[in-house]
Amino acid sequence: MQKGFTVWFTGLPSSGKSTLARMLESVIQQRGFHVEVFDGDEVRLRLSKGLGFSKQDRDENIRRIAYVARLVTRSGGVAITCAISPYREIRDGARKEIGRFVEVFVRCPVEKCIERDVKGLYKKALNGEIQNFTGISDPYEEPLSPEVVVDSHLESAEESLAKIVRRLEDLSYIPPEGFSGVTDVPIPTYLYQEIQRRLVGSDSGDVPHYVTNLLMQTLGEPDETLVTSEEREEILVRLRDLGYLE
Repeated sequence: MQKGFTVWFTGLPSSGKSTLARMLESVIQQRGFHVEVFDGDEVRLRLSKGLGFSKQDRDENIRRIAYVARLVTRSGGVAITCAISPYREIRDGARKEIGRFVEVFVRCPVEKCIERDVKGLYKKALNGEIQNFTGISDPYEEPLSPEVVVDSHLESAEESLAKIVRRLEDLSYIPPEGFSGVTDVPIPTYLYQEIQRRLVGSDSGDVPHYVTNLLMQTLGEPDETLVTSEEREEILVRLRDLGYLE
């Protein structure tokens, strides 16, 4: 079974989190994963309906998001969250709870966020009509060691997306472009090892860790069990489809 993970977007309101989350959703789906996106506004209407914007309520909102993200991750899916999550301690708690966790800090100056604010929320906050508004009357605590930092005021959305995808590939959370899905046909160990040798172009048997991770994500765990000729042919067909064999 594929190993799930969570991508946790954090940043000021109107910094670009939701845009990147939806773009990333499409990419990860193309790599063969089931994806659930938890947008901050939608979560507030459903999962966290009734909560306000005090620190206590904000923390509870993040705890609820982390809980459902953990369930998705545990089941082999990918959870993408894009809530502001302004407080560092509760974000770190989400990381510990979920485990396979990639924090993406969408960095953007508050002045630029104000320019982008189509809802006019910053204007209302500046006029005192909204209390406890992150970036104006409530602090945003930047992550100390996020896996990815994107500067949405300097980069195009496509450039930021490419950085995130590259990091997920480097972590072996998603396979490189062109590989997707996990076959349910057992891969016998001898064939698994042959593919490893082909990928590294050597018979030395010294296989880099990332190659092993790639194979596990695209082919599944090796199996010592002997297979029938029909099963072996099915395996070979799937390997050709994946581009491993000619």
